[in-house]
Amino acid sequence: MITLIIFTTLTLNYFPATGVSTINVGDQLNQTSHLVSHGNNFTLGFFTIPATNYIYLGIWYTFDEQFRKVWVANPSTPIIESTSHVLTIDPTTGKLIIVSGGGSTVVNMNMNMNMIMNISDNEFDPGRNLTATLGDDGNFQLKSGTDDRILWQSFDHPTNVLLPGMKIGSDLRTGKIWNLTSWLSDEIPNSGAFTMSWEPKGEDSQRFLVRQRGQPYWTSGDLRDQNFEFMNVNSLLLSRYTLSYVYNDYERYFSFSSINYRFPMWILRPHGRIIDGNDRVISSLDLCYGFDSGSGCVASGNTPLCRSERDKFSPMNGDFASEKTTRTVDDNSSLSIGDCRVRCWNDCGCLGFITGGNGTGCMLWTGSKSVGNFSVDSRGNSVTKFVLVSTNPGKGKARIILIWGPVVGGICLLLFCFGLLWYFKKRKDKCEEERQKRDRRRFLELMDPGSLRNSGAIERDGGEGGEMMMFSFSAVVTATNDFSYENKLGQGGFGPVYKGKLSDGREIAIKRLSRTSGQGLVEFKNELILIAKLQHTNLVRVLGCCIHEDEKMLIYEYMPNKSLDFFLFDETRKTLLDWPKRRYIIKGIAQGLLYLHKYSRMRVIHRDLKASNILLDESMNAKISDFGMARIFKQNETEAVTKRVVGTYGYMSPEYAMEGTFSVKSDIFSLGVLILEIVSGRRNSSFSHLDETTNLIRFAWELWQQGDPLQLQDPTLADSCVIDQVLRTIHIALLCVQEHAVDRPIMSDVITMFVNHTKPLPAPKRAAFFFGRHASYERNSKDCSVNKMTITEMEAR
Repeated sequence: MITLIIFTTLTLNYFPATGVSTINVGDQLNQTSHLVSHGNNFTLGFFTIPATNYIYLGIWYTFDEQFRKVWVANPSTPIIESTSHVLTIDPTTGKLIIVSGGGSTVVNMNMNMNMIMNISDNEFDPGRNLTATLGDDGNFQLKSGTDDRILWQSFDHPTNVLLPGMKIGSDLRTGKIWNLTSWLSDEIPNSGAFTMSWEPKGEDSQRFLVRQRGQPYWTSGDLRDQNFEFMNVNSLLLSRYTLSYVYNDYERYFSFSSINYRFPMWILRPHGRIIDGNDRVISSLDLCYGFDSGSGCVASGNTPLCRSERDKFSPMNGDFASEKTTRTVDDNSSLSIGDCRVRCWNDCGCLGFITGGNGTGCMLWTGSKSVGNFSVDSRGNSVTKFVLVSTNPGKGKARIILIWGPVVGGICLLLFCFGLLWYFKKRKDKCEEERQKRDRRRFLELMDPGSLRNSGAIERDGGEGGEMMMFSFSAVVTATNDFSYENKLGQGGFGPVYKGKLSDGREIAIKRLSRTSGQGLVEFKNELILIAKLQHTNLVRVLGCCIHEDEKMLIYEYMPNKSLDFFLFDETRKTLLDWPKRRYIIKGIAQGLLYLHKYSRMRVIHRDLKASNILLDESMNAKISDFGMARIFKQNETEAVTKRVVGTYGYMSPEYAMEGTFSVKSDIFSLGVLILEIVSGRRNSSFSHLDETTNLIRFAWELWQQGDPLQLQDPTLADSCVIDQVLRTIHIALLCVQEHAVDRPIMSDVITMFVNHTKPLPAPKRAAFFFGRHASYERNSKDCSVNKMTITEMEAR
């Protein structure tokens, strides 16, 4: 296993290793030098993936013009943006390590910069000379120089290539397992979808088993007479390879040898196919579709009813008709071509797919199976796509004729019935096609940038993520079990919210626009256009939408920990939120708000920031949600006035509630109220103290004036709080809820206050607070609701 450790100091001698097969303690192999095996068969060195600029340490055949790697040391932990990186033997631990960025300080562990990477996992043997040698068989070994004992070797850590002499199987004494794992793509060496293992069923039944994402996918059949039952090892290949296996109480493994064959190796490709070093196919695993085909494919047991053994994906040059199909994009970099094929296969509406530019991520086309959906490009100028086609085996056809031949009358009746079925099916397909066209037109109308103020610039914000995934209504119905009560998560101003589970196992949340909702089409369009273009770790992510006749739904990522108020205002659950967690949540909300106010191309004012609109994921990361009330500002705009005041009682700033004037300072006020609630664990709108109905802001202000703000702290935080941090957090909150907007800090200043603990804070001026239903500023109480509901419309008089 590759592990990362912090390295403080390192003093080594640079060693020009080009043309040398061994390094010793104190030598370094840098980015411009290589190790070359004694017979020039193999080379070891650093290489860069052009698509990503990621740097890896690998081994390849010296004279392979395709530069294919037979082993990679760090497939899941590449070196990124490093100007210097070396391979050496650590004299302290006796392990092979990669040092990048000088190894002095860990700047960013996730970016693999300025760090040390353990390549070997051997135990240190003090007092012995250590050497690392690249053998002419491609095996990179770390040895004890005294007794030539092997401490570690690359053959024990195979990637996607099996070389002559390398084992695939298991050591029963040590528990070590040798498997092949496909790359994510032809360019990305991260672990892909397929693993190949040696799994004999007994001494007389030696076989390979390939799994796709852990599920049995293909078996080689038994090894007999130097060949496998379901492998395409023809007589020519058999003459090049000698296959062997060991089966005893200590080891059970397969290996092969080769004589006078150029680049002997077996490669497990990203799509599952196994080829040798000369691109000859050994096994066509990519032709398995979940059926027991008699060629080694393992029946999956969950093949969709809409698929048959006659269906397969065929690579074709051409394009899908945009007016007849819908394209969906998933740019998840952990998806390989095998994953994309499974997704398309399991979606009965899927017609074809391709992967992203570097072989990861998926692009799927869905629609009805009708003529004209795909146009073939005979010139080959279009991108090759994998298109679902259907074949008609001759055996099945002959069997049907043999059964029906003697019964002429039955044939006529069946033909008549099939004719009727075909007629009704064509009508159904046509109706479905028209419905999809209508839904698509509705979607395009909703996504029209001109339909919302300044949304055109949001369309271009960031340049990525512009594709909105359209979910079919049937998929949403299936995911929610027909909107069952058991899957209902709650009820908001938009309508009911349901939990769902897609066919690929992903959990989602569905907001369904209610016909009786206080919010309507404007809020739906607003959130659809706005949040689909805003991408930040502290903003809830919209996966797509569903538009079906009068039904309009938004599909979100599912937040397993629900909303902040679920924990914060419950006497039992609030104990789960200790001070470090609450401070972490506050910082997450602040970062999300900073992005909305400053770093998105258009300044966004949320206008309804409150505890119930802060969702928590499985790691308690805060995610701002509900953008139906949000407004967009140009960068040169600072404030706006509206006759339609929206928001929630207790969170609205005075200038917004009274005059309809809103700006970034309106969100700052709401943030201050939210921080006070998080610190105190009590609602602002239903606050009381010593049986006297008052207001949380007023209570905090009076405690501040009395010099005793710690009384505001939630008693459940007594064992976990840091007093200086709590006092500074209350101080920042009071700066945010100052009565006059000009006195409140902007969001970047708030972040600085949280980060720079030594910077003195200004004294807060008088806060804007309510006395029950009356405010410290002039306000007609009838203009604002006093309960916890969101105001959806309020006309000024």
